[in-house]
Amino acid sequence: MINTINLTRIFRTDEIETTALKSVNLNINQGEFVAIMGPSGCGKSTLLNILGLLDSPTSGEFNFLGNNVAGYNEKKRAKLRKNNVGFVFQSFNLIDQLSVFENVELPLIYLKMSPNKRKKLVNEALEYMQISHRSKHYPNQLSGGQQQRVAVARAVVSKPSLILADEPTGNLDSVHGNEVMNLLTELNKNGTTIIMVTHSQRDAGYSDRVIHLFDGEILSENINK
Repeated sequence: MINTINLTRIFRTDEIETTALKSVNLNINQGEFVAIMGPSGCGKSTLLNILGLLDSPTSGEFNFLGNNVAGYNEKKRAKLRKNNVGFVFQSFNLIDQLSVFENVELPLIYLKMSPNKRKKLVNEALEYMQISHRSKHYPNQLSGGQQQRVAVARAVVSKPSLILADEPTGNLDSVHGNEVMNLLTELNKNGTTIIMVTHSQRDAGYSDRVIHLFDGEILSENINK
């Protein structure tokens, strides 16, 4: 599903050049659950942004679903991203002015789906995440665990082949964190590929494989299962 060859990302300003990723070679198969770990500043978020088609590498190849997308412009990346990638963030990134239903519906509006189809898919996602009873509530009326359930529902509502999770339990206590990890595991068992950035050894234990980054390079990999 994903293959990178000598993937490099350099950030430049007038005064400084920072290499965030150095010749990263990575293979992720359809249906895998992969955790990416490493200290702050090691390149985890940069790698996730590239894999999620939010950014482009400075050099190297990035093959996604059989296409080298490294040179794609934002318009082409956005089209591919909308149809194939869902995101779950540490900070939930819900829109306070929208209800739970409307937050989950948003990606489907961008895909220009009909209202009837949107309603069906949103209700299915909310039921799957066991948050249907809160569909008319607003984010500030929900607990942290409930907000993350809504965020996961939004990520999966369009049935993407890939979900990228950036510290998905970072703002949750252990009970709600375990709930979210169990949800991601269930999605993975049903065929969704998941790539998760985490500092948590416990959360990484849910994955099939852990990739360790250090100073923008893959330091090591280990198999969990």
